[in-house]
Amino acid sequence: GATNVRRVLGHGPGNLVLILDGLKGAVASGWPLAWAGFRSGNGAAPDEIVAIAGVVAAIIGHSFSCFTQFRGGKSVATGAGGFLVVFPVGMLIAIGVWLLTLALARYVSLASMLGAVSLPISAIVLHRSLVLVSVTAVITLFVLLRHRANISRLIAGTESKIGRKSAPASPSTV
Repeated sequence: GATNVRRVLGHGPGNLVLILDGLKGAVASGWPLAWAGFRSGNGAAPDEIVAIAGVVAAIIGHSFSCFTQFRGGKSVATGAGGFLVVFPVGMLIAIGVWLLTLALARYVSLASMLGAVSLPISAIVLHRSLVLVSVTAVITLFVLLRHRANISRLIAGTESKIGRKSAPASPSTV
């Protein structure tokens, strides 16, 4: 993902990958809305369902790409781009949670996980369709599963913070 590219190649290429991953999700979810127009209501409109399916497909394709031996990224940027199109208010809330967490804790992984957790909560509070609530909840669980190693490092106190070099590896992991 963008974090790995940034770590290896620097901020410029890392930011480009971040933008492209977000665009991947936005295009995958946006084309059905552009094609047929978005119809709102209490239930999920057929266009919304197809747009949500586009986000899910982009996330699965990103996380399990055949081009990377089915080992892809954590899908946060791809999902964010898709949900910015499908559920813009919820995604803006998630971005706010991400920014606040990053500013206070300085952990990108924690910010990403808490931003993901805020998405289904926002969908419930804002009375969105059961389909959107359900899919955002499942994707949040997926994002948390993809961050298992980060969670372990956060608990161990070895997760890298923004603006500081990586924590030294413990002797047992060398």
